[in-house]
Amino acid sequence: MLSFFYKNKFLDGEIMSKKYDFNTIISKKGQGSYKWDQMYKVDPNIDDSIVPLSVADMELKIAPEIIDGLKNHLDTAILGYTGPYENYYSAVINWFDRRYNFKLKKEWIVCSNGVVSAIYDCVRAFTEENDGIIVFSPVYYPFYNSIKNNNRKIVECEMLKNKNNYYEIDFEKFEKLASDEKNKLLIFCSPHNPLGRVWKREELEKIGEISLKNNLIIISDEIHSDLIMPNYKHTVFQTLSDELSEITITCTAPTKSFNLAGVGISNIIIKNKKLRKKFEIEQDKSSSHVFAALGYKACELAYNKSEKWLDELILLIDKNQKLVHDFFIQNFVNLSAPLIEGTYLQWLDFRNLGLTNEELKKFMNEKAKLYFSEGYTFGKNGSGFERINLAAPTWVIREALDRLYSALKEDFPQFCK
Repeated sequence: MLSFFYKNKFLDGEIMSKKYDFNTIISKKGQGSYKWDQMYKVDPNIDDSIVPLSVADMELKIAPEIIDGLKNHLDTAILGYTGPYENYYSAVINWFDRRYNFKLKKEWIVCSNGVVSAIYDCVRAFTEENDGIIVFSPVYYPFYNSIKNNNRKIVECEMLKNKNNYYEIDFEKFEKLASDEKNKLLIFCSPHNPLGRVWKREELEKIGEISLKNNLIIISDEIHSDLIMPNYKHTVFQTLSDELSEITITCTAPTKSFNLAGVGISNIIIKNKKLRKKFEIEQDKSSSHVFAALGYKACELAYNKSEKWLDELILLIDKNQKLVHDFFIQNFVNLSAPLIEGTYLQWLDFRNLGLTNEELKKFMNEKAKLYFSEGYTFGKNGSGFERINLAAPTWVIREALDRLYSALKEDFPQFCK
């Protein structure tokens, strides 16, 4: 019997906020949106009511404080070559102080046009060709690309999954890999994409202890750090100790938190002057400097004016993840959707269907009309999983679950209640 089957898009407290619109979908068809274009490429005739839930940008309207602020700014702005300015630095510094008690200094901030491009620059700056770089897999696939495309070696430390579908770091294996002098760098995802883990302080301390002991440099990708579910807490890795702050490059941005992926701005925090200089030299080589006039202003508006919007967004994400989790429990057998602790990305386990990667993708796209991120792209131990983007109106998530149930009921009835 199918539970949570809703046709009315505004049932069950759907309108969560009197101030913010978390219900409206704006179609991105024909606007160059990567995930929408990919969906229409697979199925040019797909119904326009289908919303893709793959790439990690939001299917939600931007905070009105940002929209209105940019409109006002454009009345007097000159969109020439632009670099960071005092009000921009103040917005970033105050945000991290207010949200994380992280007392960073202006000179530690190096602007980049994106966290991924910054990771590429870090790989080239801090390692040589054929050096090993450690990742905790499954993990965000550009980590692998930044290593492979720069002729470094991917060193996977596969995460351990307990009987409750909870992922933990294999510290015994990590220590062994870290002790290999060929491995120079750890690219660390905190919070973790795609698993949704928010690392406990003791886990972070253990990573730090092993890294210091073995002279590893750490790139800490903390782009999802603002997106923490209720009752969990994010710790900025480099705040654990002065020693760790000297070996850590912290990658941050407002783009995930405020649906600004297209403005091309990120803040890379490097306390160690020598490491910062190496990173800046690599930026010069790749000409990856930021001239994004609207990006700087959007970040300033996000951090200074849009905090209440973010806090309400987190409640929406939490509601959506619980909806998915409960739906799986009530309607499916031997398929799971564990709750997340952070990000807006939920890791769905379909391994028991027994499908190959291509068969699972075909079933989702053609049968269920679902466009998630395929688990195998996050590493070999991601096969059989799908990653759903929860940053959408709740009615969109419900309709996706309805389609999933109908497709499974027809092709795999043994997995349905």
